[in-house]
Amino acid sequence: MFTGIVTDIGKVMARDGGRFTIACGYPAESIALGASIACGGCCLTVTDVRGHNDTRTAFAVDVSNETLAVTTLANWYPGTRINLERSLKLGDELGGHMVSGHVDGLARIVSISPDGTSLRFIFEVPPHLARFVAPKGSVALDGTSLTVNAVEGTRFGVNLIPHTLAATTWGAAKPGDAVNFEVDLMARYVARLAEADKST
Repeated sequence: MFTGIVTDIGKVMARDGGRFTIACGYPAESIALGASIACGGCCLTVTDVRGHNDTRTAFAVDVSNETLAVTTLANWYPGTRINLERSLKLGDELGGHMVSGHVDGLARIVSISPDGTSLRFIFEVPPHLARFVAPKGSVALDGTSLTVNAVEGTRFGVNLIPHTLAATTWGAAKPGDAVNFEVDLMARYVARLAEADKST
């Protein structure tokens, strides 16, 4: 499990089919084989770890064809920057919301505009996912926990503050970009209960 609070920006060093090697700032000795790291919002399993250039760590992950098909990972190549988060440990602060790292689909950036000191992002999601998005609810986008400001049909808006723009990959985002989208777990269960009530 994760919280959607990005703790590092990784960089894809190499790709061989579904095997990615990612550079990060986490100490190599702190990453165990089999550990889960959210990479761009996708929960991936570490299959190799090594030091790199004395100051950076490199870890490898193997990605299935299913994951490549439903996420942005198919478009990751050497040089791609990605948001990273280590999995939760007992006693860690839950600063965002509960995030599983299981991406539901893609959201697309429709527009980005200034809004005070923040930037206002408008996203569009497929209709079957839009029903899970609610004003003041949470979503995970590229592994970042964000609060929804407004919803209109299949589109919704969020505001990103300067700190988030600087500490994540969002500062380089642009209209038209696709991002990994994960539904809030609570919204998913509420929708499931509502469906069950209708069928009884």
